[in-house]
Amino acid sequence: MTLQIDIALSLLLLLFVANGGPVMAKWLLGDRLAFPLDGGLRFFDGGPLLGPSKTVRGLLVGVVAGAAVAPLVNISWRLAAVFALASLVGDALSSFAKRRLRIPSSGRAVGLDQIPEALLPLWLFREPLGLDVWSVLLLVAAFGVGGTALSRVMFRFGLRDRPY
Repeated sequence: MTLQIDIALSLLLLLFVANGGPVMAKWLLGDRLAFPLDGGLRFFDGGPLLGPSKTVRGLLVGVVAGAAVAPLVNISWRLAAVFALASLVGDALSSFAKRRLRIPSSGRAVGLDQIPEALLPLWLFREPLGLDVWSVLLLVAAFGVGGTALSRVMFRFGLRDRPY
C-alpha cells in the first residue's frame, strides 16, 4: 500500500493535536485543574509512577481536542477520541519508562519522548485506517521529527517550558 499524503497529514495533525492539547491547556490554565494522573503514587523502585506533568486535565483536553479535529481528518469523532486516548496512553507509558530510568519529569529522552505516543495509536488502528507496517513506521518517524521541530517553535513563542 502507498501512503497517501492527505491521509498522512491528517493522521499527523491528529497526533499533534492530541499531544499538543495538554501543552496548550497548561499554557492557558497554569496549574489550575492539573491533578496528577498517577495520584502521586510511587512505583516499587520508590520513584513516581508517571510524575506531575501527566495530568487528568491533559488527558481530558487531549482526548477532546482529538475528537474536535475529527471532521478535519475525515474520521469519526469516536475513532479520533480513542486514537487520541491511545496516543496519550503511549505518552504516559513513555513517562513511566523514563521514571524507571531515573529521568526526571519533563526530562529529555530522544526517541522515548516521541515514539510511544505515535506508535501505539497508529499500530492499534492500522487496519481501520488502512495502514500497513511501513506506513506506520513512516508516520512515527515523521511525528518524531515534526514533533521535535514543533516543540522548539512552541518554546520560542512561550507555549512550552522547554524546547523539547
